[in-house]
Amino acid sequence: MTAPAGQAPAPSPAPHEATSGPLRVVVAKPGLDGHDRGAKVVARALRDAGIEVIYTGLHQTPEQIVDTAIQEDADAIGLSILSGAHLTLFAKVMALLDARDARDIVVFGGGVIPTADLEPLRDLGVAKVFTSGTPMAEIVGWVRANVGHGAAALPG
Repeated sequence: MTAPAGQAPAPSPAPHEATSGPLRVVVAKPGLDGHDRGAKVVARALRDAGIEVIYTGLHQTPEQIVDTAIQEDADAIGLSILSGAHLTLFAKVMALLDARDARDIVVFGGGVIPTADLEPLRDLGVAKVFTSGTPMAEIVGWVRANVGHGAAALPG
């Protein structure tokens, strides 16, 4: 369909949105870390981009996060970890997704994560880790390109 004369055509929905509604992302703060400003900023940027976000709040267990993602039919889980427990928490989330036959849910994250830990996280199946200072547009662009239909192209 073409736009009326003098008007720009409406933007096309992302491939996932065209077939099954907006992307759904659970943003979570696992563990004892009480600093959630970054998680809230990422959640807002994703919402502003038309992505449906379920923010679980502080002090969530990996079990609560995976349960929420499955109950909400989420396409992805974004974990924000500043406490230094990232290897343990990501490993537990990935193991729970395996146990629940839910590895189609893409897992990404960010926070204070040393460069030396990026490869071990990839080896666990974490699709992407955003380090401190990553622009919000980069995170939103990555989610749009790699969650939903693009998830089939991810390793893991």
